[in-house]
Amino acid sequence: MKRNRKVKILATLGPASSDEAMIRKLHEAGADVFRINMSHASHDVMRSLIVKIRSVEAECGRPIGILADLQGPKLRVGKFAETTVELVPGQTFTLDSRDEPGDNTRVFLPHPEILAAVKPGHRLLIDDGKLHLRAEKCDGKSIVTTVVSGTKISDRKGVSLPDTLLAVGALTDKDRADLDAVLATNEVDWVALSFIQRPEDLADVRKVARGRVGLMSKIEKPQAIERIDEIIELSDALMVARGDLGVEMPLEAVPGLQKQLIRACRRAGKPVVVATQMLESMISAPVPTRAEVSDVATAVFEGADAVMLSAESASGQYPVEAVSTMASIARTVEREPHYPGIIYAQRAHPEATGADAISLAARQIAETLKLSAIVCYTSSGTTGLRAARERPEVPIIALSPVLQTARRLSMVWGLHCVVSEEPVDLDDMVNRACRIVVAEGFGRPGDRVIISAGVPLGTPGATNMLRIAYIGSDGLSGI
Repeated sequence: MKRNRKVKILATLGPASSDEAMIRKLHEAGADVFRINMSHASHDVMRSLIVKIRSVEAECGRPIGILADLQGPKLRVGKFAETTVELVPGQTFTLDSRDEPGDNTRVFLPHPEILAAVKPGHRLLIDDGKLHLRAEKCDGKSIVTTVVSGTKISDRKGVSLPDTLLAVGALTDKDRADLDAVLATNEVDWVALSFIQRPEDLADVRKVARGRVGLMSKIEKPQAIERIDEIIELSDALMVARGDLGVEMPLEAVPGLQKQLIRACRRAGKPVVVATQMLESMISAPVPTRAEVSDVATAVFEGADAVMLSAESASGQYPVEAVSTMASIARTVEREPHYPGIIYAQRAHPEATGADAISLAARQIAETLKLSAIVCYTSSGTTGLRAARERPEVPIIALSPVLQTARRLSMVWGLHCVVSEEPVDLDDMVNRACRIVVAEGFGRPGDRVIISAGVPLGTPGATNMLRIAYIGSDGLSGI
C-alpha cells in the first residue's frame, strides 16, 4: 500500500473505531499508526485493539505502528457539598488538606505534592484555565489564593500549575501498571509519556522499558520547554501536545513553540508529532473548517513527521472522513511549488557521523540525478531516521529484517517501510532493493535508485556504503 505523501497520520482508537472493520477502513484511508489512549482503555480493551490492528496489518501486508499513550499524573480538586459553587473575582479561596466537601471558600486538594511545592505568586488554573487563582499564602498544608478570573468551580476539576515544578515523577501507579501491561504484549511500538517536566522523568521509564518500545515525550508543560534540549536528547520522539500546553501557557505562544519544537526535533533527527484539535470540528461535521485545514497544512509545511487525530477518530461521527481529509491535505501541501523550498530552508546541517554523511550524500545524489528512490537497509532503525532527517524530495524505502523496527519507523517522515530478509551479499542487496522498488510502485525498469547500507552486511549502525543501480527489464539490477 503506497502512500503518496511524506507526513504520517496517527489515528486514536475509541468507541467509534474499536472494531476491526473500522480499523481497516482507517488504515486504508491513510492512518499509519494507531494510538491507544490509556486514560480510557482498560488492559483488556488495549489487548483486544492490538489483536485487531495486527490482523489488519497481516491482511494489508504493511507494517503498522501502535502507540500507547499513558495518562500521566492527573491533578484534580476534591468534591463540593453543592457540586458546583459560584466565585467572585477578587475573593479569597483556599485549597487545603482537609478531606471534607468544599464550599465557596475552600476545597480539598488531594495532592500533598502540590501543597508542598506551590509558592506565593504562583498561578493555579482550574478546569482548563476557566478559573484562574493566584497563590497568596502557602504553609504546606493549605494554599490561600485570590480569584483572578472565572466565576465557578465544580467537583473533580483538573488543576494546572504553569509556575510550579512538582517533585513527582512522570509515572503514577496507574501508569506503571499500564506500562507493564503494554510491555507484556510485546506488540506496542511507542509509549507516550504525559506531563514530562524534566529529563529525569524519562529515567524510570527507560529502566523498565529496556529498549522494547520507543519513548515519546509529550510536551505540555512550561517546565519541559525550559529543558527541551535535554529532553529531546533522552527521548526517542516528541509530541507537541497543544491541548494542555495551551492551558499552561498563553494560547498565542503555542504556534511559535510548535515551530521551535518541530525544528529542534528535525535538527536532532528525532520524530515529532503535532497533536490536539487538528480537525476538531469533524467530530460532528463531515468537513473541517478552513482554519483547521490551514493548521494541518502548517504542520506539514514545517516538516513534522506526523499529525494526529484524537476525538475525531476515537469518538467522532466521521472517523474515516477525518483520516482521509487529513491525508488529502498532506498530499496537496506536499505538491505545492513552495513546499520543497520551505523544507530545504529548514534542513539541518549533518552531524559529524558516517551515517549523516552517507545520508546527506544519498539525498544530494538522488536529487541531482533525479533518481526514483533512496533505499536504505536498516536493522536498528538508525539509518532510516538519518535518511528521513535529510527530508529528501525523492521517496525513501526503508528495508529491515526486523519487523519491530519497520513498525516503529512507520511514524517517521517519508519512510516507506518494508520487512525484508537480510541480503546474503552485495549483489543480493542491490537486486533485492531494485525488486522491492518495482513491487512497491516506486520505480520501473530503466529507472535508477541509490542504495545505502553497512558493510559488512547486517552490522547495526555501520552505514558506510552507497550504490547507484539501474533497474533492469527483469526488475533486478541492470549492472
